[in-house]
Amino acid sequence: MAIKVATDATFEAEVLHNDKPVVVDFWAAWCGPCKLVAPEMEKIAAKYEGSIDVVKVDVDANPGLSRAFNIMSIPTIAFFAPGKQPMGVVGFRPMEQLETQFSLASFPKVGDAAATEATPDSGSTAAASDAA
Repeated sequence: MAIKVATDATFEAEVLHNDKPVVVDFWAAWCGPCKLVAPEMEKIAAKYEGSIDVVKVDVDANPGLSRAFNIMSIPTIAFFAPGKQPMGVVGFRPMEQLETQFSLASFPKVGDAAATEATPDSGSTAAASDAA
């Protein structure tokens, strides 16, 4: 899954009106710790593909969002779950800490849901052919 990029103009649609939870990385090109966060965001995007979106916001290019969310230090990683107040952490965190901090494991992964649904179907198909 590709990480999306949100701007002052697209943030509302990409994050606030998203029907899925969204992890947002507020970063800047000159920020050393932000470079450490990028691979962790890639891991989250891959692990939760289809169930949680990952979005990056360049704070220098999007000062309106920095003001709106009171981003004073970067990197800031924020979690937006539909219908809930956003949560955030400042500074580098490995993927495992972010998963715990934001309870990401409580959101079903799309692949897991598909596998769960496929199991009863294949079981009933086998049972039907056994009965025949």
